[in-house]
Amino acid sequence: MVNPPPPENKILESDCINRLGYLPLFDIPPFILAAVAVYIPSFILTFCNTSPYELVADEIDIVAAEPFTTEDDTAAAIGRDYAQDVRQELDVQETVVADEKGPQILQTLLTGLPSPTSLLWTGVTFTINMALVAMCLDLIYRGAVFHQAHDLSMARTGYVSDSSANILIREPDAAKYPVFLSYRYADQPMSTVQGVRALDTAWKSGGRIDWLDESTDFTGTFNIDKLRSDTRYQWVVSSNHTGFFTTSPKAGFISNRAGSTGAFTFLHSSCLRNNFPYSPLAHALTNPGLKHLGRALTTLRAQFMLFLGDFIYIDVPYRHGSTIEDYRREYRQIYASPDWPATAKELPWIHVYDDHEVDNDWDKNTTGVFPAANDPYTLYHTSANPPAVRPGETYFMFTQGPATFFMLDTRRYRSPNDGTNGSDPITGEPTKSMLGQQQLADLLEWLKRPEQPGVRWKVLVSSIPFTKNWWFGAQDTWRGYLGERQIILEAMWDVGLRGGIGVVVLSGDRHEFAATSFPPPPEGKEETVGLGRVGVGAQGVNSPGNRSPGLTTRRKRWPLSATVHEFSASPLNMFYLPIRTYSESSTSNDYVSDVCIKYIPDGNSKFGAVSISNPPTSDQSLLHYRLFVDGVEAWSYTITSPPDVGGGGRAKDAIWG
Repeated sequence: MVNPPPPENKILESDCINRLGYLPLFDIPPFILAAVAVYIPSFILTFCNTSPYELVADEIDIVAAEPFTTEDDTAAAIGRDYAQDVRQELDVQETVVADEKGPQILQTLLTGLPSPTSLLWTGVTFTINMALVAMCLDLIYRGAVFHQAHDLSMARTGYVSDSSANILIREPDAAKYPVFLSYRYADQPMSTVQGVRALDTAWKSGGRIDWLDESTDFTGTFNIDKLRSDTRYQWVVSSNHTGFFTTSPKAGFISNRAGSTGAFTFLHSSCLRNNFPYSPLAHALTNPGLKHLGRALTTLRAQFMLFLGDFIYIDVPYRHGSTIEDYRREYRQIYASPDWPATAKELPWIHVYDDHEVDNDWDKNTTGVFPAANDPYTLYHTSANPPAVRPGETYFMFTQGPATFFMLDTRRYRSPNDGTNGSDPITGEPTKSMLGQQQLADLLEWLKRPEQPGVRWKVLVSSIPFTKNWWFGAQDTWRGYLGERQIILEAMWDVGLRGGIGVVVLSGDRHEFAATSFPPPPEGKEETVGLGRVGVGAQGVNSPGNRSPGLTTRRKRWPLSATVHEFSASPLNMFYLPIRTYSESSTSNDYVSDVCIKYIPDGNSKFGAVSISNPPTSDQSLLHYRLFVDGVEAWSYTITSPPDVGGGGRAKDAIWG
């Protein structure tokens, strides 16, 4: 008889396969090792007690034999009833038919049980299970133990404005101190027109860093200023690193450089993990998503990358610790990936952070492990980012060419996830905050402020989706903060109501892609504009004495052209979910508030390319979005900015297009 599969074997196989090929889980090595400790003796015991034969038939025949008597028996029977003394013999015969079992190859491989007759397939299934365990442990420990990147020497370009650039370096070798930076004009061709002075291509000094130490994990930042707008430069540091960047066009303008195609292009994505999908033969720090991005950059001519968080996964597949060094190691390993240089040689990177830079679904503000997590984020990312909106804060704002950007911090200031949607069921007022009071005020001020001529788009950068259409893990997204979201949406629609400027939200986090639109309510919103008549004579002579003065209201109507669009793209390199977690939903019974434009869940690598153009013969700007999945363009979409005309409400829609 074959014993049923030990449950620990199923647990072992499913956990290892999930971890290696599709959906990494969070808590593991002790669990895997415990399952192995039970599986091995169970496997041996099952092998030793499994019969190689199976019962085909079992027949029992009973035969009554003729009685055998002697003369003595006959004489003794005289005078008695003969029938009572005759004794019959019964002959019981059992016939057992057994057959040798087959090797049961499929059952052996699927269950991990020993084969009843084949030592070969018994060895194969045992080897497969042990190999899965070994690969799990390899995935978890090889990078953390053998590739800590303490000797990492690197440099990259951070934020680049129309007149300055930030260069981040890491150099642990004291023999190379001080570190010098030089830069030069690198555009081609040089001017050969008589009477036109050619640009100076000589190397210029960009500064020096005399000493680096462990307090900054051997990192430092150079700032190069007094640069020409819309110009390509090369930089080099004495620690043997070089790169290129192109300064942005001035606010309100689009590049007229050769090859720019009259568009301002930038990229966005989030979620990055080395060695995924796992391959035992690959380098522990390999990154297929970075490879896809590096190949695409040759044709995209992007101004910069907006990386929207989860640059590291401190807690996936296993948290090795919570010290500053543990967090620093994770950053070093991304920058030490052999696939990183191709994505950074000519592409500046700008960053916000999300939960996995701290801990999954982080909502504990600056308590607990946050100080340790914030240390390398500050050293490696914010030090090379655009200037913060306020000193010491971690949200940023900048304007380049035809767009202005506001980069949110959705973790540091948020109220705890309390299981509600963050909106009062009667009034709709916020009951909790994602941004905190000051950041929300600064965001609303940014949405309200007028922009320079030629700036046609406001781009809100959120590490988590703005739409409520993602139902899985909803409390961690803006779906759990709908009251505050509504305030922001109305401020965005006000931008479209004023005309001339469109609003776009870029987000990540979900390991899927979705494009969503947020149209304003067709009937607008009733808003209070005053208290009506007050004081003496406010009520008529015949009015009831207990009637309070009426409120003066008006109905605000936003044009359809004020519709806000969101493009949420991730991961750059991580798993995608095997189940579908996005579906169209609404905050209103009267219309669909969150309209699905496109949903593409599959693909381990996704990033978006946003290209903005301002046609010289048009009053409206075009925003063209392209989605790349596993290195191939998979979808595109074009929207236009609202018309810059007078009037209000739906009257503007007649000329929108």
